[in-house]
Amino acid sequence: MESFAYGSLAQIRVLLLPVGNVRRSTFERWALDIKSIDTIRLGDISTDVKDERSRFMPNHQLASGCLHLSYPSHPPPDSHAPLSVFRMSDFPLAVIGIASCGPNDSLATILAQFQNALHEVFPASSMFPLAGNCFVFEESDSTTNINLGDNFPGLVVIPSVMGHKKTYVGTLIADLCSKVLVELGAVAQTLENPLGNEYLNASLFPNLPPPSEMPRSLDDEPRRDSLPLLPSHNSQPDLNGQLRAKTPLGLKRASTMSPGLLPNRHSSLPPSPAPGSLKKRPTTIGAASSHGRFFKVLADFFLLAGRLEEASIWYNEAIVLCKAPQDIAWHASALEGLATVPIVEAWSSTHGINGAANDKNPWMDVADKLTQAIALYQRAVPASEPEATLSLLAYLYCSSVLRHSTLLYSVWSSKGWGPLAFTAMLQPSPSPFLPATLSNNASPTSSSSARNTYAALERLTVITGITRAQIAASISQAHGPWLCHLDPRERVRILEYIAAMFGALGYVRKEAYLLREVLACLMDMVVCGREESGSGSARVLSAGLGNRNNSLNVMTAQGTVGIRENERTDGNDSILHIVKHICRVHGIDLEAVRLLDSDTPSRNSCSSRADEDAEGEDDLAHALQEPFGWPELQLDIVREAIAVAEALPDHIAVAQFALSSLKLLHPVMSPRDQHDIYSQASKAMMIAKRRGDVRAVDYWSGQPITGIAVLPLPLVRMPIEKPISLLSQNSTGATSIITGVRDPFLYNPRKALQGQTKTVLVQNEPFDLVVTLRNPYVFDLELQSLQLSTSGVTFVSKAFAVVVPANSFHPVTITGRATEPGTLVVRGCIVQAPGGVSREFVLPLATEEEEERKSSRRSAIECETGRSKHSGLDSRPWQKSSKRGSTQVTTSSSIKKTVRFIECIVVPEQPLLRIRRTSLTHGAVMLYNGEMSTIRITLENVSTLPVDLIRLTFDDSTIAPAQQALSEGELSVFDTYETEYDLVHRPVFTWSSEREPQEIGPGQKRVITVNCFGKVGCTNGVVHVSYAHIRRSQDTLQEPSEVFHTRQLSYPVLVTVYHMLECHAMDILSYSGATTTLPPSTTDDSDETTPEARARKALLHVGDIADWCIFSIEVRNTYGLPFEVTFERHQEGAEHASITSLVPPGSTSRIVLPIKKISLSEDHVSRPIPMLSDRQYVVSSSKLSAEEERSQRELFWYREELFKVVHGRWRETGGTRAGNLSLRQQRMSLPMLEALRVETARVRMSLVRYDEDGKEQPVPVDPAGTKYLPPWNEFVYLRTSITNLSPADLVLTLNLELEPAQHVVYQGELADISVGRLAKGETHDVETPLTFIACGRFDFSAEIWALGRTPESGLVGHGKMRIDVSGDP
Repeated sequence: MESFAYGSLAQIRVLLLPVGNVRRSTFERWALDIKSIDTIRLGDISTDVKDERSRFMPNHQLASGCLHLSYPSHPPPDSHAPLSVFRMSDFPLAVIGIASCGPNDSLATILAQFQNALHEVFPASSMFPLAGNCFVFEESDSTTNINLGDNFPGLVVIPSVMGHKKTYVGTLIADLCSKVLVELGAVAQTLENPLGNEYLNASLFPNLPPPSEMPRSLDDEPRRDSLPLLPSHNSQPDLNGQLRAKTPLGLKRASTMSPGLLPNRHSSLPPSPAPGSLKKRPTTIGAASSHGRFFKVLADFFLLAGRLEEASIWYNEAIVLCKAPQDIAWHASALEGLATVPIVEAWSSTHGINGAANDKNPWMDVADKLTQAIALYQRAVPASEPEATLSLLAYLYCSSVLRHSTLLYSVWSSKGWGPLAFTAMLQPSPSPFLPATLSNNASPTSSSSARNTYAALERLTVITGITRAQIAASISQAHGPWLCHLDPRERVRILEYIAAMFGALGYVRKEAYLLREVLACLMDMVVCGREESGSGSARVLSAGLGNRNNSLNVMTAQGTVGIRENERTDGNDSILHIVKHICRVHGIDLEAVRLLDSDTPSRNSCSSRADEDAEGEDDLAHALQEPFGWPELQLDIVREAIAVAEALPDHIAVAQFALSSLKLLHPVMSPRDQHDIYSQASKAMMIAKRRGDVRAVDYWSGQPITGIAVLPLPLVRMPIEKPISLLSQNSTGATSIITGVRDPFLYNPRKALQGQTKTVLVQNEPFDLVVTLRNPYVFDLELQSLQLSTSGVTFVSKAFAVVVPANSFHPVTITGRATEPGTLVVRGCIVQAPGGVSREFVLPLATEEEEERKSSRRSAIECETGRSKHSGLDSRPWQKSSKRGSTQVTTSSSIKKTVRFIECIVVPEQPLLRIRRTSLTHGAVMLYNGEMSTIRITLENVSTLPVDLIRLTFDDSTIAPAQQALSEGELSVFDTYETEYDLVHRPVFTWSSEREPQEIGPGQKRVITVNCFGKVGCTNGVVHVSYAHIRRSQDTLQEPSEVFHTRQLSYPVLVTVYHMLECHAMDILSYSGATTTLPPSTTDDSDETTPEARARKALLHVGDIADWCIFSIEVRNTYGLPFEVTFERHQEGAEHASITSLVPPGSTSRIVLPIKKISLSEDHVSRPIPMLSDRQYVVSSSKLSAEEERSQRELFWYREELFKVVHGRWRETGGTRAGNLSLRQQRMSLPMLEALRVETARVRMSLVRYDEDGKEQPVPVDPAGTKYLPPWNEFVYLRTSITNLSPADLVLTLNLELEPAQHVVYQGELADISVGRLAKGETHDVETPLTFIACGRFDFSAEIWALGRTPESGLVGHGKMRIDVSGDP
């Protein structure tokens, strides 16, 4: 609708009509040129008419002043017809038709079309337009020089070749205005007779009939005597004449109107008067009516004609005469006209724009007149037909208020009384509330962020002295219940103007309040303006007027169902724009969910880092923002917005509004409201799609993804990366590599970093991802499509629909596969709601850098949220975010951020094996301790790739506790060695890689054999089969990869081990009578009758007992079956020997086996106890002295040599099951060590005696050969033979000890007897003569010390002997 102009009373309205088939672009182009001519100088008006009709023409060619023109977009409604005389400036006084003429067009047809257009716009009973003309613009040069003649009056052809068309058009418009002035004179001539004056006073708003219907004068004279003659060129009334006498101020005219009089414009006259009766009252008709209304009409005509002086005079005369109650409205209208004259004069004047010299506020006088007019309109009460007249009075009252408010606003916004203010009041721009004096302006319905600041608005108040409150108080007078009496179009126009002015003043909430009423009126007009089936259609303008045709009244049938035959969407965007603005004022962003084309490809919500940061900050700010507005009011406004969009209808807008409100207001919505709004949105999107709407809503429910996790592949499909260089190592090394390289360090800080590896996938093999979706609403959220968003290698997956339960986090599994090797980056998901556009949501990894960045952003937002206080509309969320964002631009832009996503390594295709069958039943094996069994496993290749590498690794229940004990480091060195020995040399599972096949072709089967060893404590185990395809063909000559990948099959085995034999009490003893050699004849064989006993006794007979020792151990049978236990001796320098014993259930047998003494070099026994693992930098926790450590090492190494010599095995009696018997649990003591090892220096002690001839005679020995039996009081010789058994020469000394020494008489020294240097194997004898002087038992001992050694290691040999001296001869 056109804007309200303060100077509309001084403007001649010219209606532009499209004629014929003129194109819209052509019409708009020429209409724009015509509208640019808004003033016509009075000197350009032709004055050819010289009769009474020229009274409003300029006085002479040099007359000053202008005619002001306005170009409305449509004529006033029919309801304003009674105002055709009261306010003729509101009606189009002239019509200009715009047509285009081509070579084949007929001018007669164009003229007929123009006349038909006039009949459509103006009814036949209307007195408008006063003048009309049709401008025909040629489109080509072929129709030039057309001679219209007198056949086509009112048609003007403008050739295309004519130059300065705009000047010519201005001349044509000036001629048209002259015709309007002539017609105004004719109207005045009609009204100046008594009958015309009677018609003016017949009702409050008279509507005169055409001149043809006017009755003749009563006295048949050409002029009336009741009114003075009004000259054409000097129309000033005779103020001193008889005019006022004939119309006294106190004259009251009896009202003869009734409710039925207004429709009949002749009802104020006597009905069908007889000729005779007219002669009887020659002067009563004219004298009974006041002339004030006629003077006001004359003043209006002079104001339109630009003759301001005459207009002021007649307005003043009309004000004086229109004092009666029935003329209050005319009085007020005269004041409005009188208030318009100074503005027009000021605009026309080239000087004196500042008013009187001492007049501080020159507009105050004008404002006072308008204030009086407003008061008069408010007091006006129609005497009859209140329903028909009240609407017109309300319209005039509101127009007067708008005129007063426009005066104040124009002066205020133009910074005072000046040319800018005059131009704004007389020639308002299309946006009258955007004056040039304000540097930053916004339209009343635009985003409030672009409005002027409070300081800028208050500065205008300081300059002009007019406050915004004064203007708001003035414009508020127009808002009231009287608006209900207005025609809908005028109601919308007035409310729109009030709202726009409030918005320009900065009162945005009042603007929104009034815009809600504007919407209510518009929707009533939209509903009423629809074409309904079976009812008459509205009076419609031509197509060139656009959507403004819908603003006219439409008469619809009552009680029928409206069926829309033609749906038009013109103007819907403007209405929706108002709806969005109202909601934004109340803190609701109805565009939170955007509208996009339905064919828009999936978009990245974070196409750039800046967009991502902005979106992430908006989400964070939305989570932290304080509530704004009243939720109840916001919900009501949202419901109104949805209702408006449904009534238009714009179904896609309904969906947008509903989903946006859900997104923003769901925390304060009741469950029922959420369900209803979501249902409305779903139905609207379905209808829009069914009707072919190309628009669709963006995904609306915020960030739906809270987490993405790539599920690891099953263990049987998991590829493990290995370096290709390891294939060149031996099988044992390869086996250890396949099972994983053990870290040789107890603490390795790089191991933590190695654990953060990327997920490994296999080409062309499916894998699963778990996406966690969030639904914060009380209804089930339906997603039409959900698929993964990736980059890098090609990824194939299918989109599928998902329903997320209400108020829950819902995990969804997505299955896909990568079609080529490389790196697969999982960015996020592409989500599409039903009827919406798909959108990509990315989910970066929650790295430390990302979490730190989010934490700092959250801290900054929380700090700024509580730091500053926002008032009014500045506390809306987007207002706060815009101010907050301005302070963080430098901070966010200066830091370079890197976003990381889930990355997966896709390796080339891998073969796949499966376990076809095994030799075990139910995967269980039962063994005796030390028994060895075999497990046969059949492997089948179910892939298309061959397998050319197979390695087996094993795990059992004894490994983990042992490794845990080793890792704790609390074990002694000996226990550590035994634990590692048990893990390395006595594994539960073993296999021979050399005997097993390494290649399995596609679809083939292979059998592998695994040995299972019975170990006590083992309850279960696992056989791991690692395999790979190494020798791959390459398409190019590129270097082969430095890594390869293996897969692993696992076969669990349930192990049961029976512990049946226990070995304990191991001992090593020296032979008895080690100082003598017993003859075989002394042994009694009477009791040894069995072959086993004889064999056992024969086994104990050895050569020199000094070189042998006896190994003994006890074996206990804890099982229910007997077992045969055999111990074997495999020793260098001695024959193979074995001894077997049957151990019954529950009994214990002792096994005795002679072994030859063992001699180890000093270097050998000084070596530290080894570690079988490859760990390094292991610090010993023992705190032993050097001697204790040396002794411990000797014990260890001699024990190891012993276990190399002696081996035990068992066999089930009467069965085939057999196994080994372990001695690793047995410990060795120092006495056992002394008995086992070979002495450094061997000592043999014996007694001899010599006869008189000097021959050696033996001394008697007891039958057991353990002691000598010398006589007492006889001289004997103690011979001590010392033999050096070490590999080096030794310098030795001998110490003898005789007990009891007091009963022995000896010759020489007993201590430090020099032996001398003995070479390797050399023997030296030392004889000591002695005699026993008493009978009894004597114990002799000898110690050999080596010189040059420490006291701890100086003793290198010792010997003992026992002597029994009796008194028998």
